[in-house]
Amino acid sequence: MPRTTCPSPLILILILLLLCLLGLSACRQLPPLRETGIGPPAPRSGAESRLGQLLGPLAAAHPGKTGVLALAGEHEALVARALLAAQAQHTLDLQYYIWRADAAGTLLLQALWQAAERGVHVRLLLDDNNTAGLDTLLAALDAHPQIELRLYNPMLYRQARVLNYLLDFQRSNRRMHNKSMTADGQASIVGGRNIGDEYFGAGEHLAFADLDVLAVGAAVPQITASFERYWHSASAYPASQLLPAAAAQDSQTLPDRFASLHAQARTQAYLAALQATPLLRQLEDGQLPLDWVAATLLQDDPAKTLAAPDALNHETLLLPALLKTLGEPVQGLDLVSPYFVPGQAGTAALTALSRRGIRVRVLTNALAASDVAAVHAGYMKWRQTLLRAGVQLFELKPHAGQAERAARGSGGITGSSSASLHAKTFAVDGRRLFVGSFNFDPRSALLNTELGLVLDSPALAGRLSGFFDQELSRQAYRLRLADDGQTLQWLEQTEQGLIVHDKEPGMGLLQGLGLGLLSLLPIDGLL
Repeated sequence: MPRTTCPSPLILILILLLLCLLGLSACRQLPPLRETGIGPPAPRSGAESRLGQLLGPLAAAHPGKTGVLALAGEHEALVARALLAAQAQHTLDLQYYIWRADAAGTLLLQALWQAAERGVHVRLLLDDNNTAGLDTLLAALDAHPQIELRLYNPMLYRQARVLNYLLDFQRSNRRMHNKSMTADGQASIVGGRNIGDEYFGAGEHLAFADLDVLAVGAAVPQITASFERYWHSASAYPASQLLPAAAAQDSQTLPDRFASLHAQARTQAYLAALQATPLLRQLEDGQLPLDWVAATLLQDDPAKTLAAPDALNHETLLLPALLKTLGEPVQGLDLVSPYFVPGQAGTAALTALSRRGIRVRVLTNALAASDVAAVHAGYMKWRQTLLRAGVQLFELKPHAGQAERAARGSGGITGSSSASLHAKTFAVDGRRLFVGSFNFDPRSALLNTELGLVLDSPALAGRLSGFFDQELSRQAYRLRLADDGQTLQWLEQTEQGLIVHDKEPGMGLLQGLGLGLLSLLPIDGLL
């Protein structure tokens, strides 16, 4: 009679762990959503607001138009946000994917805290994916009577966060990638920047090349309405429902935290650089160099976060509206996307444009400049197809723009050691321009929620075209196919002349093997 074989101890342990996970999944669910908070103050006339008095006459002189100012410099992007917080008298509404508790993030939290101390009603909506380790800080903020904090698509497991993805992957994998700030319903900032040192030239190791716009006039009510839509959505949970109540000492230590940051020499050097930003005086004097244009706000429906993949209403998504609003290119398309994963459909669309004689230029990160290597695997397999069709590909070098940032004083506190592209902007025919949070990848199209403005602005679109024409050869590799029609080459323009790289810059043997394997996997939809 054959002997019965018992499962190995390892198999038994794995089965037990699986049963435990299934039990956790069944027992732990998000609590019912409840409305809390004091609610926003009653709407007031713009004439009652300091910002309204500064900006209202400008908007009145351009009915139906939006005044926009590009915020390309790291320092001016932070100064603009700090100024809006400092000038606000009634409301501040902020919506972000990432908010770090580093120098830049703490300086902006202090600006919000000071506004709340003046009686400004502050509402902060944060995606919960990147709040690990911040629960005590966030609870202390939420404890202020004038600050309301909500967490979007919250993580049930606050410590072992990987459990959220193991037990509820479909929901946890959908994130709110929107980025906006509005003060007193008078001025807004939208674009690609999150809140953290690397976005505002305050980091030592990494500086993101990014783009926002400051907007006044007709688009601001649209941005305010979008914020309200997300704030009251089924995915926005009051922090008090999820975080432990703040201890009295936690709230009392926040001003001490701010004071400690200001006591550091590095912070003082950074603040001195911010004070030199011309935008500071321009806003105070009401002399902003605004470009008054037709603007359209595009946004995903927040229902996208909880919808089943086969139940998405594509009529409510940003991508179809973006294609319609930008219009079909006739002359050229300039596309800037740090995470560029065109997939089969995107590749087909871009190659079709190029074969019709339309100039298509794409700027994304080189491997050595990318902060997400897996995304590079989703991009690299489409390069030959795009190049054969005549699409021009550029990859930002990891040290791009360092000399320019140093010259204008917008480098990091001690000088960032590397650069990475983070701007998301597309220009059609040198006239219409998109600025926002949308990447050219499946994640932005189908998983995350996004937000941005389409601007009918030859001035701004022309600046992007000029960047491709005049600056890019020094800051990026240009890709081409070798004579065999298959092998990639990277062209690098240096002071000593042109260098042709036959191997991908910055890629080691093991990394190349790993990325090659990743590129074979059917994971583009997750990138």
